[in-house]
Amino acid sequence: MLSARILAGAPSALVILALSSCASPWGCTDTTMERGEAGARVQVVDTSEQSIGVTVEVVDWRLEPHPQVPAEGDKVHFHYRFDGASEASGPGPAVDACAVDKGRVALGCQTIYSSEARLEPDGALTGDEYLTVERPEQVVGVLLIPNDQSYDRRTCAQDIKDGGGPHPPKPAGVGDRL
Repeated sequence: MLSARILAGAPSALVILALSSCASPWGCTDTTMERGEAGARVQVVDTSEQSIGVTVEVVDWRLEPHPQVPAEGDKVHFHYRFDGASEASGPGPAVDACAVDKGRVALGCQTIYSSEARLEPDGALTGDEYLTVERPEQVVGVLLIPNDQSYDRRTCAQDIKDGGGPHPPKPAGVGDRL
C-alpha cells in the first residue's frame, strides 16, 4: 500500500514532469533557413529572414598570388565593406563570400566576419581576403550570401534540452549554384 505521504506528493511530481517536457524529444525542433539571393552587395538577414540593418558589399576583386605564398599561384583577392555593423565584441555579423564562374557556380567560399574588419573613419568596417580556387581563370566575380552565419545555436542532436530553433543555412561550398 502506498503511504499518504507519497500520494500527497504525486500531484507535485506530475506538475514538475509536465513543466520539464521541453527536454523531451518531441519538444526540440531545428529549422534551417533557406539560403538568400547572392549578390555583390547584400542586406544581412537573421535566422527569421529579417534585415539586421547591415549591408555588405564586395568593393573589388582581382586574381593575384598571395604575398606570403606566391609559389601557389593566383588566388582570388577581394576587398569587402560592412556598413551598419559595430565594432562590438563578439563575432558580429558574418556572411559567406564565394568566387563564382559565369554560371554562378561557387568555385571557392569562406565566411567573412565584420569583427575581423578594420574600422574606417566613416564608420564602415573593411577588410580583404584571399580565396583559393582550383581554376582561377574561371572566376568572373565574388558574391556574398545575405544569411548571417554568426548565429551558432546548438542543434537538437547536440543538445536535446537546450538546442533547437532556427539555424542559418549550411555554409556555401564549391559546386553550389548561387
